[in-house]
Amino acid sequence: MDLNSITDVVAPRARDALPAWRPGDAWLAGGTWLFSEPQDGIGRLVDLPSLGWDPIRVTAEGLEIAATCTIAALDRVELPAPFTAAPLIGQCCRALLGSFKVWNAATVGGNLCLALPAGPMIALAVALDGTGLIWTPDGGERRLAVRDLVRGPQDTALAPGEILRSIHLPKAALTRRTAFRRLSLSPNGRSGALVIGTLDASGAFALTVTASTRRPVRIDTPGLPDADALRAALAGAVPDGLWYDDVHGAPDWRRHVTGLLAEEARAELAGGGA
Repeated sequence: MDLNSITDVVAPRARDALPAWRPGDAWLAGGTWLFSEPQDGIGRLVDLPSLGWDPIRVTAEGLEIAATCTIAALDRVELPAPFTAAPLIGQCCRALLGSFKVWNAATVGGNLCLALPAGPMIALAVALDGTGLIWTPDGGERRLAVRDLVRGPQDTALAPGEILRSIHLPKAALTRRTAFRRLSLSPNGRSGALVIGTLDASGAFALTVTASTRRPVRIDTPGLPDADALRAALAGAVPDGLWYDDVHGAPDWRRHVTGLLAEEARAELAGGGA
């Protein structure tokens, strides 16, 4: 898609070269959504890959993912053996159904900041206690849990001029067991429900629900609940108005299949399966 309103493209090489934010600016990462439809009101693009951030760093504290890291690069990451949650990364990457071109251009940060309910990087980050490092326009920074960053469809807690710099997944979360479930109305359709269960060494359980809800929902319990307790917790955590409604699934269908997928994830973790 040609963006005929663009009059300027800025490619900074360092943070101090970032231009002052002004109305009509847009951060450009992979551009797979930005260039997919008309963008009325945008006059200047600020190219973030020009900053040269390392895509992925594995540290003693966990995994640091640059906002400009592509989905394809994240899918290829090799993690140490103790990081038992590693398969979840590939499962979430492959939940983004796109062409070779999209896979190699779309970014982790872009998927988060677009804040679509079906964004699988949102599911991954919320399930693994992801925290975003945010650059503020005044030269400072702040950190925010991804579960609080995404507030609804295409609605985030980012203020004008703020940049999502990176996402941190802590070591403790990466050593959990995980169970992944996803469902859509068609074999190659956008996710209608995406559910992730995790279980840590102490027995603490968490259920993350995305795609079927307007924003990510996470349920934490000190132990693995039984089926009835999980069903009740899910009903209490997701009121009727929070179920998403679009062409990829009606709210009643999303509520029903989310419950089925949640129980499958719980049962898998209860049984010790992979």
